[in-house]
Amino acid sequence: MSRTPSPEPPPLAAGAYVAPGYEVLAHLCRTGWLDLYDAWSQERECRCVVKVLRPARRGERRLRERLLQEGHWLQTFTHPHLVRAYESGETPEPYVVLETLTGETLAHLLDRRRRRLATNDLTLLGLHLCSVLHYLHGQGLLHLDIKPSNIVVGCRRAMVLDLSIARPPGSAPPGIGSFCYLAPEQARGGTLTPATDVWGLGSTLYEAATGDVPFDVPLDDTETDRYPQLDERAPSVSTRRRLPHTLTAAIDSCLAPEPGDRPSMAQVTAALEGLLPYGRRGPPVDASPTIMNHSPGSLRTPDIRHELPNTNYQSPVTNYQSPTTSLRTRFAECRVRPMPPTRRAPGGTDVFSHS
Repeated sequence: MSRTPSPEPPPLAAGAYVAPGYEVLAHLCRTGWLDLYDAWSQERECRCVVKVLRPARRGERRLRERLLQEGHWLQTFTHPHLVRAYESGETPEPYVVLETLTGETLAHLLDRRRRRLATNDLTLLGLHLCSVLHYLHGQGLLHLDIKPSNIVVGCRRAMVLDLSIARPPGSAPPGIGSFCYLAPEQARGGTLTPATDVWGLGSTLYEAATGDVPFDVPLDDTETDRYPQLDERAPSVSTRRRLPHTLTAAIDSCLAPEPGDRPSMAQVTAALEGLLPYGRRGPPVDASPTIMNHSPGSLRTPDIRHELPNTNYQSPVTNYQSPTTSLRTRFAECRVRPMPPTRRAPGGTDVFSHS
C-alpha cells in the first residue's frame, strides 16, 4: 500500500521565530522551494527579509547548499546595486537574512504604469544593471536570471536580487533560468559566458521599453521545452516603440542569437552613457548648484556632496514631495506598497532596515 504524503505545514505565523533572533512580522511568499518572511531583527532593531527552505524541501541537500551559497555571496559582495545579506546560518534550518528594500519590483512598476519608461530612465536602468553585472563578472560569477521581478526600483536606484542560480562561467545543463528570459545557450544547454547575462540585460530593457517580453510565448507553452529563441531572432524593439537609434541598437544587439555577436558589458555601458548629457557619473559640481536634477522621482545619480532637504518628507511609504523637485521622470518613485504593522521608533516614525 502506498502511503499518502502528509500535507506540508503552513507558513509561520506572526510572532513566531523563523531563525534565532528573527521574529516573523508576516509571511511574504512561498516559491517552489523557499519561504520568505518579513521579520524583525532583535540584534539590529530593524526589519529584514529572511529566506528559508519550505518544509517540504528541507531534506534536499542540494537546495540547502544552494541557499547557503547565495547567503555567502551576498554577505561577501559589496555593490550599491546588489541587495545585501546580513548573515546566514544553519540552525535550526538553513536561512539567509537580507536587507529590506524600500521600493517595488520593476515587474510591479511596469504592470501598474500606463505609460512606458522614459528614455532617460531606460538608459539609467541599463547603466545600473551594467554596473552590477560588471561587478559580478569581475567576481567570477554569472547571474543568469536578470529579469524585472529580480530588480527592485526605489529612490533613484535599481537593485538586483537573487543569486540562487548564479554560477561561474562554464558548461551548464539546459533550462537554467526563467523561461521567457533564457538566452539561447541557456535554453539548449552548453557553455555560459558573460554574454549570457548580456542577453538577460537586453530582455529586461526590451520589456521595460515596450511592456512585452521579446518572445510572446503562450502560457501553456512555458510547461514544454519549446523555446522560440532557438528558432528565431527577437523582433527589433523599434517595431514596438520609437526610441533613439543608439538605445534601440544597444537593446537589439544584446539579443543577438549567437553569444559572440553580442556586445560586451563595457560596450553596452559606453553606448548607454553616450545618451546622458553628463554620462553616468553625473554633472560636475559647478554645473549642479542645486539638487533639482537629483529628485527621488528619477534614477539620476545624486551628488553625494549635497544633502536632500527634509521638506515635506513624511515616511518611506509615501512619495517624496517638494515644489522644487522635477517630476519629469517618474522612474523609481520613492513609493512602496503598504507594509504590515511594524515596530516604531520614539516619536512614531516607522523603522526600516534600509535608510
